[in-house]
Amino acid sequence: MTALTSRALAIGERVERFVRDVVVPFERDPRRGSHGPSDELVQEMRGLARDAGVLTPHILADGDHLTQAETAHVLIRSGLSPLGPLACNTMAPDEGNMYLIGKAGSAAQKERFLAPMIAGDARSAFFMTEPASEGGAGSDPSMMQTTARLDGNHWVIDGRKAFITGADGAKIGIVMARTDPGDGKLAATMFLVDLPDPAIRIERVLDTIDSSMPGGHAVIAIDGLRVSADAILGAPHEGFRYAQVRLSPARLSHCMRWLGACIRANEIATDYACRRHAFGKPLIDHEGVGFMLAENLIDLRQAELMIDWCAGVLDGGSLGTAESSMAKVAVSEALMRIADRCVQVMGGTGVTGDTIVEQVFREIRAFRIYDGPTEVHKWSLAKKIKRDWKAAQASETTA
Repeated sequence: MTALTSRALAIGERVERFVRDVVVPFERDPRRGSHGPSDELVQEMRGLARDAGVLTPHILADGDHLTQAETAHVLIRSGLSPLGPLACNTMAPDEGNMYLIGKAGSAAQKERFLAPMIAGDARSAFFMTEPASEGGAGSDPSMMQTTARLDGNHWVIDGRKAFITGADGAKIGIVMARTDPGDGKLAATMFLVDLPDPAIRIERVLDTIDSSMPGGHAVIAIDGLRVSADAILGAPHEGFRYAQVRLSPARLSHCMRWLGACIRANEIATDYACRRHAFGKPLIDHEGVGFMLAENLIDLRQAELMIDWCAGVLDGGSLGTAESSMAKVAVSEALMRIADRCVQVMGGTGVTGDTIVEQVFREIRAFRIYDGPTEVHKWSLAKKIKRDWKAAQASETTA
């Protein structure tokens, strides 16, 4: 395990105490709906986080980010409640969008867009994925159909987007669209936009298996959105490259937050198994139940170690594409097993809303798809294995 700094330990301890003591009681709040908590609830919790000094804890006062290893320690603890990342402003997609703007944004863009996000005053949305029914981009960004074309000194963007998390209620958007660099190559550009905008229309908010994201996941129509050149995030035609900059840390952040959720779900299932009696003894004394909880401990530790390993790779300066794919597969599949066992251990109680275990199960099932399904990551890793094999064969031939 990576040795943690004193600042990470201190921040993590404050975040955990805040989530357990202040945020957890909000899990019964009626302002939690099928399309996520209301903005009123989010802002109330963020006010409390601000007072407690744990708002946006992964970004320091001078604007620097914690290292990935430090971030893991903090974000795992913010995830101990489904509401924790929202309260602490460590949630997706905002956490990843803050990271990207911090890396690629100009000074003016950071002041205009990043500052209110860090302050917890604005939510954001990342407009990339498109309707599958129309052959749009999903795990394969090369299928992107949304276009941006130059018109004088402005860009005009047209297209449709789908599954855009948090678009309803967001104040800031990062729109990704295909652009023509003039050399015949496939290219895309990212644009920063203020929301709402009349050219960006929410057609509907999808009914989904998860319910932790404010604003839910929307289908969007973009009709003649005009933006000036200074709206480009980074350099024109470099959108795919910037997506890779954002992608590996964002995959890992998902692992961190949902590991925290499964730690909490396992605590609840363990407490239930130790208190609940059946057939003359506590459930945990029945081998079938005790073994499930033992397997949970094993999966929890393996997930933690995978996150720590990948964080070390990223902190070493690597893009970490393959490593983050491995971590995403290993952690999401392990957490699915944990969440499923927690439901099983708790029987009928596990499928009710009486605890967060049922919600965690739903959220983790969706996580196995978010930021790339398991199968896409395995396919990508298999391609790398083949490339590495070919390179090794060529090296042996020339040796």
